[in-house]
Amino acid sequence: MSNAQTIRLRRPGPEKPQTATPKKVPNDTFLQDQVRRTARPPWTPSFGFALRMLLLFRVTAAMYSNIDDCDEVFNFWEPLHFFDRNYGFQTWEVTPQYAIRSWAYILMHLFPVRVARFLAVDEKRVAFFAVRIFLAIISSLTEVTLYRAVCEKVNLRVGRYLFFILFFSAGMWNASAALLPSSFAMYTTTLAFAFSMTPSTTKNARRTLFATLTYAVGAIIGWPFALALSVPFVFEELFVLSGDKVLPPSYTSWLFGRWKRLFGAGTLASLIFLPVIAVDTLAYGRLSVVPLNIVTYNIFSSDRGPDLYGTSPPSLYLLNLLLNFNILVPFALFAYPALAITYLFDKGRLGLVRPSQALESSPFTVLSIRLAPFYLWLAILTAQAHKEERFMFPAYTMLCFNAAVTLYLVRGWMETVFIKFTKSPYRASRSSIFSSFTTSVITVTAVISISRIFANWHYYHAPLSIAYHFETKELPSLLNLTGLIKPDPVPLGNDRYRREEKRIDLSPIRHLNLTLCLGKEWYRFPGHYLVPEHVRVEFVKSEFEGLLPGHFPESANASGTSSWWPRPQTRIIPEDQNDLNKEELSHYIPVETCTHLIDLDYPSHPVESALEPRYAVQSDTWERVECLPFLDARHSPMLSRVLWVPGEKWRQLNAWGDYCLLRNKKLISSKIEEVKAKASSVLE
Repeated sequence: MSNAQTIRLRRPGPEKPQTATPKKVPNDTFLQDQVRRTARPPWTPSFGFALRMLLLFRVTAAMYSNIDDCDEVFNFWEPLHFFDRNYGFQTWEVTPQYAIRSWAYILMHLFPVRVARFLAVDEKRVAFFAVRIFLAIISSLTEVTLYRAVCEKVNLRVGRYLFFILFFSAGMWNASAALLPSSFAMYTTTLAFAFSMTPSTTKNARRTLFATLTYAVGAIIGWPFALALSVPFVFEELFVLSGDKVLPPSYTSWLFGRWKRLFGAGTLASLIFLPVIAVDTLAYGRLSVVPLNIVTYNIFSSDRGPDLYGTSPPSLYLLNLLLNFNILVPFALFAYPALAITYLFDKGRLGLVRPSQALESSPFTVLSIRLAPFYLWLAILTAQAHKEERFMFPAYTMLCFNAAVTLYLVRGWMETVFIKFTKSPYRASRSSIFSSFTTSVITVTAVISISRIFANWHYYHAPLSIAYHFETKELPSLLNLTGLIKPDPVPLGNDRYRREEKRIDLSPIRHLNLTLCLGKEWYRFPGHYLVPEHVRVEFVKSEFEGLLPGHFPESANASGTSSWWPRPQTRIIPEDQNDLNKEELSHYIPVETCTHLIDLDYPSHPVESALEPRYAVQSDTWERVECLPFLDARHSPMLSRVLWVPGEKWRQLNAWGDYCLLRNKKLISSKIEEVKAKASSVLE
């Protein structure tokens, strides 16, 4: 019978899992895919997975990247070391009469130092890397936040390209873990840029507040000039409808509301000045508004200013960006032309607005504002005579964003042309040509960037390696010769198959009164955090005729002390500092008083003068403790000196110098004998 009911018996089994509803491609983004619009969205890492991947690479950078800028050491690592250890180098920029470096920024990094001291039994080297890892974590968080914002507001594919560009970039490798205000400004502008990805609307006050606050934090605590990167955001807030739809009669009230909201957020953000001014006033012992001092010195000084420290041609930044971002630089610079071409020939990709009675902004306009910061920053910096690599750091992530957008738009042109000739959107959706193109670009830039990262390590890492050798090999060797060595056993864990290594107590080294000297290699000094306690670091005269740092005062009068500020030496006005880059001879000591000296020698192309002799070949006085290869860039081909390829043949293309740790044989011998004699008299 057709209407008969039946019962089907079957053995019970596991229930079939419900098929997850596939995620839909967002339809409110600035850029809309025209092929495979109904298919599953392209794969993009989740926030957590992307953060874990990026952390792996950024922490590696913290451990192995070089220190490329002497300002990082002398203006930030050294004051931090002084506050932590009560000694270190002082530049004119952190003296009360000039005060153009903020102690508020420096002291932000005291937290990882204290954590390292708690965990590592007061080892300075551990504190150094703890700070760099802390910076790497902050950078990773801001980068991933921007990546997810781009995925949600611009396009999933643009977000994916951006992530891999950030991940492999040699420029981000260098900037992410640098103790520099420009790196701090990079973190804050990246976060503010992520907040500003959402189109501005009257109802979304959080976007305005958060973006304004983060831009202000970067400018006030970090580097005030980074505020220029907020100009497109401010322009959008004040004049562009962005995400709002407004009827013409309501435009005036809408405009007033926008201005009121932005100025309210700006007023709130300006309160950040209060704790910063308070900290710097305590540190310098007088009212100090460091951001104002920086702007005054760099812009409004007539007979002084940054040009005293060197000027460079307009091409410097372009060449430097090509080193750090290689083929991505043309993509980033081509972002505006690419957007214009897309607007003319592929309007559907921009999701243009439909005609209506209300006023509204097109995605083309809003996306143009998002692409503006990199162009603006590059133009401002190129116009300045004094140029340095670190000045570009705040716009690094914006360069990557521009490049990712251009890559997506070029892929879109390829799809459009393919469909025009084949008359088949289906074939376009099945073709691998487009993904092969984008994958090739990402792969090429990744390979070049990794080669550049390895080149920096292999060619220029010797200063950090020499510092490590000095602490772990040379000082224990000297202690062994004096008989003062005291091994301190430190178990590495419960694994019975692992050897129990010895940690050497270097504190007896104070009896030798060692002095580590720097001549022409002063600007590659990695800082006191990588020099053990009880070793004095000094400068000897070289051909350099500018102002070298002096030492922070080692003591201060009781009248200068304050329960609110533990380092009264920062309030003392030194007489041996100036802001005119005039040489101060009191910052030098005779080379004969140095027990150790760091020097760079080029055996194949020797350069020698009365003030810069070849110490490394003066075997009667100086003994080579350790010499490591260091690239002789002047006598090496351009390609092989900027990139690294494994193999001895590639290495032989370059010329090399010897970066040496030298020991004063006679002076060390006399000090060792003196210590032995004192020890013998004590025993007797």
